Amino acid sequence: MIQKLKNNWKLFLIGSFTLGLAPFNPPHLLGKIQWILGGNAFSGVDAMQGQDWFDVLLHGAPWILLILSILLHLFSVAAKNDQQ
Repeated sequence: MIQKLKNNWKLFLIGSFTLGLAPFNPPHLLGKIQWILGGNAFSGVDAMQGQDWFDVLLHGAPWILLILSILLHLFSVAAKNDQQ
């Protein structure tokens, strides 16, 4: 499983630039992140609903997988360099 995560970075990159940024002007995920960081996502009249949290998960998953894949690749390269 870790090997698949590490090797599929191209797929995660494509997913990040398509689903992760859709709709493109402005990127939907950025609006959701601003909503969460603004503090209004958890309470108040304009609190995020279930569909909004699912939207964050849907648009954020490719980015999380891409970052995880890059980190795994970097750690494996560092481990190879330590062995030499």
